[in-house]
Amino acid sequence: MRIISGKYRSRRIDPGKLFKHRPTTDRAKEGLFNILNNEFEFEDSVVADLFAGTGNISFEFLSRGVEKVVAVESNVRYCNFMRKTARELNENALFLEPLDVFRFISKKKGKYDLIFADPPYELKEIKRLPILIKESQILAEGGVFILEHGAETNFIENEYLYKTRKYGHVNFSFFFFD
Repeated sequence: MRIISGKYRSRRIDPGKLFKHRPTTDRAKEGLFNILNNEFEFEDSVVADLFAGTGNISFEFLSRGVEKVVAVESNVRYCNFMRKTARELNENALFLEPLDVFRFISKKKGKYDLIFADPPYELKEIKRLPILIKESQILAEGGVFILEHGAETNFIENEYLYKTRKYGHVNFSFFFFD
C-alpha cells in the first residue's frame, strides 16, 4: 500500500503478513480522494476512520493535512502497526481507539467532519451503519459519512444516500444527514 498524495506522498505502508484482510486498493483510494479533493476541506478537519485496519486511509488523510484522525480498530496488532507507522512518520495527529466500532459509536465521543468506514464486506450490520452514525450524532453539521462496501450491498433505499461511486470491486457510498 502506498500513500498517494500530500506530505507523505509515495510512502509505502507494508504490514507484511500482519494484515490478512482486504485493504482499500490504490486505484479505489485514488478515486475516493479525487472526489474529496473537490468536495471536502482537509485543513482543520477532524476525521474518524472506522474499521481502520492498518491505517491506510487514516495516513492518507493525515498526509493531506487534516487536523486529527481518530482510527477505530479492535485488532490490537493492527493498532500497534498504526502506532509504529505514526512514530516512523513523526505523526502526532493520529489518535487510536482500540475498540469495537459499534461500542465506539455508542459512546458518542466527539464530532467528526468526515467519517469513513471500511467494514468487512460480509458484516451483518453493514446496512445499519448509516443509521447508527446518524442516530449517534457524532457527525458534525455539514459532515459526510463514507462507507466502503462490495457490490452486493446496495443503499439505494436509504434517504440519506447522496451518491455511490464504484472502482472495480470497491464501492463508496456517501451519506449526508442534514
